[in-house]
Amino acid sequence: MATEVVTNGSGGPDARSVFGPPRRRLGEKAIAVVLFCAAVTSVVITVGIVASLAGETITFFADKAVTVGGFFTSSEWSPLFSDPQFGIRPLVQATLIISAIALLVAIPLGIGTAAFLSEYASPRVRAAIKPTLELLAGVPTVVFGYFALTYFTPTVLNGLLGLDVAVFNGLAGGLIVGILIVPTIASVAQDAMTAVPQSLREGAYGLGASRRQVTVRVVIPAALSGVTAGIVLGASRAVGETMVVLIAAGQLPTTSLDPRSPMETMTAFIGATGKGDVPTGSTGYKAIFAVGFALFVMTLILNTISIRFVRRYRQVYE
Repeated sequence: MATEVVTNGSGGPDARSVFGPPRRRLGEKAIAVVLFCAAVTSVVITVGIVASLAGETITFFADKAVTVGGFFTSSEWSPLFSDPQFGIRPLVQATLIISAIALLVAIPLGIGTAAFLSEYASPRVRAAIKPTLELLAGVPTVVFGYFALTYFTPTVLNGLLGLDVAVFNGLAGGLIVGILIVPTIASVAQDAMTAVPQSLREGAYGLGASRRQVTVRVVIPAALSGVTAGIVLGASRAVGETMVVLIAAGQLPTTSLDPRSPMETMTAFIGATGKGDVPTGSTGYKAIFAVGFALFVMTLILNTISIRFVRRYRQVYE
């Protein structure tokens, strides 16, 4: 059976015979328009949220009782008292301490788990462990918070380890947040290690390297950009975690460096204060947005540094 081919003026096939009838092309254009509208909507929502934070922050600093210098350098934070003090340093310090503890737990566990799943585990073991990690990532964070408060602090920290920590303490919050972000780091790092070409491993084995040497000296360095992306993603999750630190670490802003004492993070203040008890339009109400904007700037700086690092050390394989 002969097939008719439509040609253009130069003798080549016409575009209609290659790309289909006009109706199909109109369908593709409609899909492109829908996707473009979705992208524009996402950008508009993001810009609107940032603009609202920035606007309330500007009005917060327009209050004569608040100065930019005092906001970032003062160590007194009591925005809801009769004599309010607006020094965010205790909140920032607590956020950094708890995030550092969480990363000290999550980075070795996450990278170790990723290396095991990528290089050591059999397909059957991998099929059992990875869904378990994903299940851990799906547990509500409020459950982790109450686990830290009712079991981890009294039974593990005080009973088993004898650390004599307070009921609310930053150490329990940091350790549980670290467990919380292990699946995030492990999943991203394992995907990066799995993407390393098998030829690099075979070349190393051909030179007499052991599996440990291949993992440490070949696979992890080759997947460094992906591993770093997983760590940064976990760090952003730790900085922005609310429920665990709100329940486990307490709501006492302090400049103490001892994680065994109660402390209040930036997210804990936002979560505890944003319940509706603060009058709308008051300085204490606007402090919620100022703290949120400062947290946004911190995570933005962290993500910007990480993106530059990932692009610098990215490995491209063909």
